[in-house]
Amino acid sequence: MTETETIAYDVVVLGAGPVGENVADRTRAAGLTTAVVESELVGGECSYWACMPSKALLRPVLARADARRVPGLAQAVQGPLDVPAVLAHRNYYTSDWHDDGAAQWLDGIGADLYRGQGRLTGPRTVTVGDRVLTARHAVAVATGTRAALPDLPGLAEVKPWTNREATSAQTVPGRLVVVGGGVVAAEMATLYQALGARVTMLVRGKGLLNRMEPFAGELVVEALTEAGADIRTGVSVESVSRTADGVVVVVTGTGDRIEADEILFATGRAPRTDDIGLDTVGLEPGSWLGVDDSLRVNGTDWLYGVGDVNHRALLTHQGKYQARIAGAAIAARAAGTPLLQTEPWGAHAATADLHAVPQVVFTDPEAGAVGLSLAEAEQAGHRVRAVDVDMASAAGAGLYADGYKGRARMVVDLDEEILRGVTFVGPGVSELVHSATIAVAGQVPIARLWHAVAAYPTISEVWLRLLEAYRDN
Repeated sequence: MTETETIAYDVVVLGAGPVGENVADRTRAAGLTTAVVESELVGGECSYWACMPSKALLRPVLARADARRVPGLAQAVQGPLDVPAVLAHRNYYTSDWHDDGAAQWLDGIGADLYRGQGRLTGPRTVTVGDRVLTARHAVAVATGTRAALPDLPGLAEVKPWTNREATSAQTVPGRLVVVGGGVVAAEMATLYQALGARVTMLVRGKGLLNRMEPFAGELVVEALTEAGADIRTGVSVESVSRTADGVVVVVTGTGDRIEADEILFATGRAPRTDDIGLDTVGLEPGSWLGVDDSLRVNGTDWLYGVGDVNHRALLTHQGKYQARIAGAAIAARAAGTPLLQTEPWGAHAATADLHAVPQVVFTDPEAGAVGLSLAEAEQAGHRVRAVDVDMASAAGAGLYADGYKGRARMVVDLDEEILRGVTFVGPGVSELVHSATIAVAGQVPIARLWHAVAAYPTISEVWLRLLEAYRDN
């Protein structure tokens, strides 16, 4: 029988993805001894099955699309993508699914890594294998989320793709059905259509990207359709099966029968909290963790829920932001110093994940947004006005691409004369989002934005067009 070893730390972090890594980085920088527990790969979902591999795969797709819109270059890039090279590029950015470098980084900051399934076994206590780790000050849960699959009979036998299979595939299926209309669905449909698959999208709702302004999804649907994808909205999946020769058969609620080589379900996320011992501290296994603005789990003085597990903003960059806040708050409480939580931007209060969340969807065209959509701002009770302009009204857009097609919107708070949200859709707009984030997060007055002069001739001159449209209407 193996003897249990008990080891004391100041902080124990469950999960070594980007969020857990950032919590550990902040607590170690404050001089707190820190253990990190990881059951899979150090670096987490983002590094191996989400952000990094998907964007590495999409970069050649979007670069080719942009090049095809440039006179003098368009004819040179009409051929197919080099699929093996695209996949190899992805493999490089995932380190071939080895985490040696990430583990060495943890060691470099002085955090101790424990591999295995970590579970809470009581207050301030985490058990992993035959070791019991106790935390003098805090346990931070940063275990993220997993793909949520629908309850369809026989789905497990079909072996459907989730984001993991879609971003790690070593071959391109001839026919791919994508179920869902969110970011993962839209990006993977863009990717696989460009790599040569025949893509069919089955979307339960009215369109794609329903958490953004409606025109974002409309422009992406238009482009995907032009590229050859079959987009079906208002459609449910009634059954899925796989024949003996490997063909996936999908039957929709309208009775249509679709055959494919693979099927990807991109139908939401569920918290990875079902097997971490929440029941031992009075919480429900498998639940999202409700937290305060310092990311401390409600009703506790030692447990933190950081990143996707708290359901505030399921984005890597927002989780890392929360981790910085949580790490600083843990360090302050450990030192017995007052927390700085003065609204709206206290050093120990996460607020940007509620009011100024940026996101980019790497489709063709790209879609980027920060803050509230018009509908969200109205629902929140703000007196607002939407200001829309054609992205092509900026001289830089025409230089970027012949026939540039896109749209920009800013949601103006009419009482405070600040921006509640901004959305851009069009080729190359991803790099415009941070300027909008600064405007929204900084609550920059409209009058002051007139003095933020955009360089000419760049796409960012669309800011001037937006301000002019606000002034003139």
